[in-house]
Amino acid sequence: MNNQKIALITGANRGIGYAIAHGLLKADFQVIIGSRSLDKGKAAAEQLNSPLVSVVEIDIAEDDSINKAFNELNDKIDRLDVLVNNAGIYPDNGFNILTINRDLLTKTLNANTFGAIKTTQIFLPLLEKADQARIINYSSGYGQLAGLSAGVPSYCLSKLTLNGATIMLADALASKNITVNAVDPGWVSSDMGGENAPRTTEQGADTAVWLATIDAVKDSGKLWRDRSVVSL
Repeated sequence: MNNQKIALITGANRGIGYAIAHGLLKADFQVIIGSRSLDKGKAAAEQLNSPLVSVVEIDIAEDDSINKAFNELNDKIDRLDVLVNNAGIYPDNGFNILTINRDLLTKTLNANTFGAIKTTQIFLPLLEKADQARIINYSSGYGQLAGLSAGVPSYCLSKLTLNGATIMLADALASKNITVNAVDPGWVSSDMGGENAPRTTEQGADTAVWLATIDAVKDSGKLWRDRSVVSL
């Protein structure tokens, strides 16, 4: 088995996902940029300018797209060492818990929570072939019980549920030597976080890169921020 590790990062054409890709490249990973738009993924790969980068089109809100991405990669790689479920949406502007509609709640949960679960399920055959695969789910302080906000209803609920799914996946995959953890990147300056956010995308990516590259991950089913476990 090739010693060079392989990572797939969803939503890696920009923001935190792109910073994770850059960080893992510096750690000598083979990096697969997952992008809903193939053209945007290719543009990101060109910016990274490395033979270790490839691109796969994947929309984590659509099962057919996830399956298509798996089939494409299954023909090219013999395993997957790291899966970073980073892609997500933040559609709550103008809504609160008293005004948000069912359709928007469903849309956000489908992308931010169910997308991560389904991507993990579909890519499990490749993850099982790695020596110690790692799954990293991108959560938020808004997903902590103490961080819930009535003004960010669908996003908060999607990340709260993702934290729960992280615990359940960690338990289900423990016997396969696959660790599953969630990361709170903090408030990051990006298209999602806005220009007033105090943290850089590199700071938001740091914990995920660290979890992907350290020799062994002892904890599973935890929420991390700045390389430390925080309360769910």
